Amino acid sequence: MSIPDLVFLGFIIGLTGALAPGPTLIATIRSSLHNGWTGGPRVTFGHIIAEMGIVVLIAAGISSLPDTLRPVLSGVGGIALIIFGAMTLCGSREAVILTDSDSGHASGPVIAGLVTSVSNPYFWIWWFSVGSALLISSLNQGIIGIIAFITGHWASDLAWFTLVSVSIHRSRTMLSTRTYRGILILCGIFLVIFGLWYLVLVVSI
Repeated sequence: MSIPDLVFLGFIIGLTGALAPGPTLIATIRSSLHNGWTGGPRVTFGHIIAEMGIVVLIAAGISSLPDTLRPVLSGVGGIALIIFGAMTLCGSREAVILTDSDSGHASGPVIAGLVTSVSNPYFWIWWFSVGSALLISSLNQGIIGIIAFITGHWASDLAWFTLVSVSIHRSRTMLSTRTYRGILILCGIFLVIFGLWYLVLVVSI
């Protein structure tokens, strides 16, 4: 894949994760209610700090893997993408964004973004399955490939959580439930398709 492709891939795959309801999204909503539109970017910064460490850890581990094991890890990543895609599709039918405005005093947005990330099991499962496989693909372009992928990934986090915080700050409203579910369906379909494509690539190696 080219560098622009990796940036785009990182953005789309990252968006499917950012959209999923979870503690980091709730932290963004709470922070926005207390701190205004900057809540989203500040929570994202905490989330990025958590991911910087795990990306370095995974990249270091990948570099020491024998070439024969890399297709296996890529295959696991493809299967994980399909599973996450199916979970997204199933969850989209009843997905809602909870505002939880009566949350009391919120912790610092950066700390909230960091803590809610590392304490979320989904975060670790995703990075050591899907994330690892995608970093392997990115490594084909060298370090610049990993930088391109993770830049796109972080851009999606920043874009989504900023949109959430700006929406709350300006009108105290969010995307309609119907629109939100529609976006999740599209993300789920994309994950399944990309997971199948990834498995085809592994088989053809």
